[in-house]
Amino acid sequence: MKIRAAETIFLSLEEDIATGLMQDGTRLDEPSLCARFNVSRTPVREALEQLVGSGLAKKIPKRGCFIQIPSFRQLVEMFEVMSELEGLCAKLAARRISESQLEALELANQRCKEAIDEKDSNRYYDENVTFHEQIYQACGNRFLADETRKLRRRLRVYRRLQLRVKGRMPQSFEEHSAIIETLRNGDAEQAVLLSSEHVRVQGERFNDLLSQI
Repeated sequence: MKIRAAETIFLSLEEDIATGLMQDGTRLDEPSLCARFNVSRTPVREALEQLVGSGLAKKIPKRGCFIQIPSFRQLVEMFEVMSELEGLCAKLAARRISESQLEALELANQRCKEAIDEKDSNRYYDENVTFHEQIYQACGNRFLADETRKLRRRLRVYRRLQLRVKGRMPQSFEEHSAIIETLRNGDAEQAVLLSSEHVRVQGERFNDLLSQI
């Protein structure tokens, strides 16, 4: 129960920060958060640790935990790096992916389609993570996969929210389908191009998201 409560608190605070409901430098007061979520301090503290780990908050000794929002420039730079990492994962996967991994990738994308049909952007995000995780595993480079996961976690809330932009989920699904085809054909060059562009579009869509919040 405590783990689930902490995750719920973390996701709620994460979205409040990303959408501007909570401002940079705001102190995250434990008693107030306990009252807001009707929980004890334990899940609140766990949630704050997750925020710190995601880079959205920082702890200052003897002062407390404070919101730390990346600047727009930092976000763009992170998306640029993410696009390169995703592209490299896809490049290696095009050379190394097995038939069973391709089947798992197609299944993950089918679940993305089901999320679109349900108009559930949160489910789509979860299925999208599974889709990309299949590519990380297929690339056969654990160090690269781990570094890509780390940055994905830093950008999680922004990648999740941009799926709410009108038309983005169907477009993302079509991009997934094209990526699968390049991997099936072993076309490493095209896999890099499509996978990198897939993430760069997400960065551009962030502007659209901001205008709709």
